[in-house]
Amino acid sequence: MLFAGGGARATLGEYLEGAIKTGEALGPYRIESVVAEGRTATVYRGTDSRDGRAVAIKVPHPYMEKDQTFADWFRREREIAERLDHPGIIKVIADGGGNSMVMEWFEGKPLRRVLEEEKRLAPERAVRIAVAICSALEYLHGMGIVHRDLQPENILVGAGDAIKLLDFGGAAKTQARRLTFTKLAQIAGASNYISPEELLGKRGDARSDIYALGLILYEMLTGREAYPAADLSDRLLNYPVPPREIDPAISPQLQEVIYRAMEREPRNRYASAREFAHDLEHLDQVGVAERVELREWRKRRSWKRRRILLYVALAMIPVVIFCLLILFARE
Repeated sequence: MLFAGGGARATLGEYLEGAIKTGEALGPYRIESVVAEGRTATVYRGTDSRDGRAVAIKVPHPYMEKDQTFADWFRREREIAERLDHPGIIKVIADGGGNSMVMEWFEGKPLRRVLEEEKRLAPERAVRIAVAICSALEYLHGMGIVHRDLQPENILVGAGDAIKLLDFGGAAKTQARRLTFTKLAQIAGASNYISPEELLGKRGDARSDIYALGLILYEMLTGREAYPAADLSDRLLNYPVPPREIDPAISPQLQEVIYRAMEREPRNRYASAREFAHDLEHLDQVGVAERVELREWRKRRSWKRRRILLYVALAMIPVVIFCLLILFARE
């Protein structure tokens, strides 16, 4: 089990100050070992002394507790997670006191590690995992919550490819105060699974999670990210390499499903996780469209070129006006 965090790094002294050690107790929970260390928090495996069951305990680094943006993030994660009860979503058991959070223990590993170890997944397995994620998203969206940070690091995969979604600090509740992309980036960094609309500063909705899952499905099938992490704006201008160009074993119908999830315009994507899952489970019923993505993916556009064209156009305005004035004067 692994949890990832983000944010500013501390000095060694800041990190060690107040750090929890193996064998210590947090209320009824005994710390057994460190599971993962992120930039904002450490996750420990613990044991509930009352019944002996294993738990995961997430504890923010002491230096992060002084950061108000992170405090909002962590409080949001805890408040949202406490409301959720679905087999595909990590369950918060209790408030561990202070800013700590006690969660169920799930025997599994992050999808990111699965991809690092296996490179790419067989289509049947990738579809199975994606359908399970759709089920969790359908529940989440039905609760009026958008995850907004869906990525392989935040998806645990266990026996039989059972999954658990986690890390709800960036999640948005319907009508809740907005946590902007700028603040999200301050804490966790700019996710390479962010939707085009969120990148442009919009709030995003359930279809933003669908876009992220489309990127994840693309990566599970091809073994590579759809867009390079170095330039997030690439998804606003260009198209990724078609999945079947990388692996012809991917069916045209499955490729079509990926494209529908990854549509640049939210209104063109699947309207719900249920629709997404339905097509994944009934690929024989999916019609394959003639797509611009298949014709123009080799063309690479850039903001730099667009800026140059804009500057040239602006520079030509005075020339055009001058020519028009001369023309009117002659007439």
